Amino acid sequence: MTTNHPVADEQEEQVQIESQLRNGALLMALAGIAFIGYGVVFLVMNFVGDGFELGVSTLDGMTSAELDPTVAYYISHLHVATAAFIISTGIAITGLSWYGVRQRLTWAWTTAIVTAVVGLALALPMHWTGNAFSHDWVTHLGPIYLATIVFIVGVVLSYRGVHTA
Repeated sequence: MTTNHPVADEQEEQVQIESQLRNGALLMALAGIAFIGYGVVFLVMNFVGDGFELGVSTLDGMTSAELDPTVAYYISHLHVATAAFIISTGIAITGLSWYGVRQRLTWAWTTAIVTAVVGLALALPMHWTGNAFSHDWVTHLGPIYLATIVFIVGVVLSYRGVHTA
């Protein structure tokens, strides 16, 4: 008498891997959408907010209206450029995750990770050096930290699916 337990177990494992791949890719893509949202908020705050970033209300007690107009415009210019790169990074991560990771494309999975890591590794440390200005880290960095946690969970979940044939 033969049993089909090994085949059934293998099929069950394959279903689990597919589910983890799908859920992981979804979480990675949702994190990318969160990055886009953060960039959009960053952009909107520049034009209709107080002129500074989310979680930053003054620079050494000065509002943007109290700054030299040239300096204020330069800060605005940098905010728009930064928002553009946050949004474009989010678009790249979302597309790579949703279309590439779900198809088990290792290069897409790796590129999404490298894209997120480079952006975060370059941007985040500056927030913890010096005391040139104060910021509310919960509103300023909390959304990015949350999106990063979601992204990491997605990366871990999708790992097996991407790396199995």
